[in-house]
Amino acid sequence: MAGAEREKARLPPALPLATLIGRELRAGGSERPALRYGHAGFAKRGEDYFLVKPDCLRVPGDPSTAFSVFAVFDGHNGVSAAVFSKEHLLEHVMSALPPDIGGREEWLQALPRALVAGFVKADIEFQRKGEVSGTTATLVVVDGFTVTVASVGDSRCILDTQGGELQLLTVDHRLEENVEERERVTASGGEVGRLNLFGGQEVGPLRCWPGGLCLSRSIGDMDVGEYIVPVPHVKQVKLSNVGGRLIIASDGIWDTLSNEAAAKSCRGLPAELAAKLVVKQALKKCGLKDDTTCVVVDIIPSDRLVSPQLSPKRNQNKLKSLLFGRRSHSSVGKFGGKSASFGSVEELFEEGSAMLEERLGRNLSLKAASPPSRCAICQADQEPFEGLMAENGGSHCSSPYTPWGGPYLCLECRKKKDAMEGKRSSCSTACSDHQKGCKN
Repeated sequence: MAGAEREKARLPPALPLATLIGRELRAGGSERPALRYGHAGFAKRGEDYFLVKPDCLRVPGDPSTAFSVFAVFDGHNGVSAAVFSKEHLLEHVMSALPPDIGGREEWLQALPRALVAGFVKADIEFQRKGEVSGTTATLVVVDGFTVTVASVGDSRCILDTQGGELQLLTVDHRLEENVEERERVTASGGEVGRLNLFGGQEVGPLRCWPGGLCLSRSIGDMDVGEYIVPVPHVKQVKLSNVGGRLIIASDGIWDTLSNEAAAKSCRGLPAELAAKLVVKQALKKCGLKDDTTCVVVDIIPSDRLVSPQLSPKRNQNKLKSLLFGRRSHSSVGKFGGKSASFGSVEELFEEGSAMLEERLGRNLSLKAASPPSRCAICQADQEPFEGLMAENGGSHCSSPYTPWGGPYLCLECRKKKDAMEGKRSSCSTACSDHQKGCKN
């Protein structure tokens, strides 16, 4: 017994599993940063919603597959679309990922396409409810130092980094400012114009008719035409190991503060206080004219975390020197999927086309591919004969379908795609999605 005790004394002390995992990650040079986040807002109509979900797992029970999600939804014509998106958008995105996806790199490569499919599926599911509400959606996925942002509408996400860089990670889909979106809407059959008062006087921002929506992309809005699309702009970037700050907010902030003013107003402050201060600055400048919602996320290298024992003043100075530089400038660009570098930020992917053929037909070289008869949007499995109409470029209803070279789409999702591109069926709108033998 004495010998056993001496042998036990020579053994190293047992360590917690978390400590061992941490050592392994550090040894591999892939230690994950820590996240600090906060949110704030004031309601005028009560149509803004946000999502903070920091503890997501790609593989249940596997902490090495952790990622975080943050989102802002700005509803209009009621709260239904914003509430639905908050509750279901993420699950639709996750369901669009290949079921047997491999490691982290494959997951990050597949994520942009899954975001597109998830946004479109959420729109289809919500419109089945028959409600006219709509919402913007800005969804941010943080996995380590990689940030992926998908957005429709005019809620916005900006990135403030150590080197004094300020980057806009979203594109505003406002008809007033976005010429490409105006051209797309009119080419698809919509009309763009301002409100007409008696006497022919035009007032207000450019809107799409019917419906009068001033946005060209949203989730919901079934009363304004299918050319108001749910296909998001997606951008993926990788931060350097010094981290950075994300500011995600509804247009109640951005109608009042510039990107630079919002970032500057909260530099050096902890995330929760920063979010409150951004909202306060917006209200101070213009008052409460719209719902205002702000989520701030700090991505901080774990070996540079600020000690809670620091005094508030020293804490602020430490955070300021750690995360943010002295100057800022805007930087927005499109590189066709090629990697590009902006100082401490590497761009991995960016695409904003509203055409599903361009968005779903890419990144097909992944090892984990969906079965050939599984719809790339709704993920429904169908027998091959059920999709012959979509695959062969025709249907029982006469319509100007064109050959589809992308992944498999079921009939309903194919009709959604064609409607968004202005290819409408000559059948009555009462014709069911699955009706057979229409003679019109």
